[in-house]
Amino acid sequence: MKKSVKIFLLIFIVLIFIILLDTAQSKFFDNRPLIKITEDYNGENVYKRDKGIFVYTYNFSDGKRETVFRWEKYAPPVEEQITIDLQKEENKIESENNMSFNINVVIDEKTYNAVLEENKTAESFINMLPQEYNMNELNGNEKYVYLDETLPTNSYNPKHIEKGDIMLYGNNCLVVFYKSFDTSYSYTKIGHIENLPDLTDTNMTIKFEK
Repeated sequence: MKKSVKIFLLIFIVLIFIILLDTAQSKFFDNRPLIKITEDYNGENVYKRDKGIFVYTYNFSDGKRETVFRWEKYAPPVEEQITIDLQKEENKIESENNMSFNINVVIDEKTYNAVLEENKTAESFINMLPQEYNMNELNGNEKYVYLDETLPTNSYNPKHIEKGDIMLYGNNCLVVFYKSFDTSYSYTKIGHIENLPDLTDTNMTIKFEK
């Protein structure tokens, strides 16, 4: 037998031995396969699955794991399936909450998207909507209106205002800035209107909608 063939057979036997050893220690000694691809099982992050050559190792959210051969039928434990369902529901609620932090702002019959901050002020503001305000002009860069109710605050000095910023001055003065500039005043940020153009320096009606 040629030397090259012997080397090939030796390498082949070693690889087969490693694969079988890896499979055995995964299946019978409750470990994870070293030769594997890890993926989120069932499209969720509740637990992961390690795909070995001949086995699947399921890693559960409580730290436990279970290894089965690829050809075995397997279903997750009932309590783990409950965890998956709860996680799906939480993801759905989170997704709905994230969607709720985008609102429409209507100015001069044009609608703009506004992304709100994830804070108590924005949450309280969005619960007031829809609202239409006659907003006053000030300083050639902002529109403001005093609300009928106060909102929670966490004011700070942003040092710089970006065109499109929606701010709360004090606890009841809603401000929409339509030009960028530096500032020494403190505000609580509510959100930002995307692609807001320069507005005319007059009082105007602005509508906020969910």
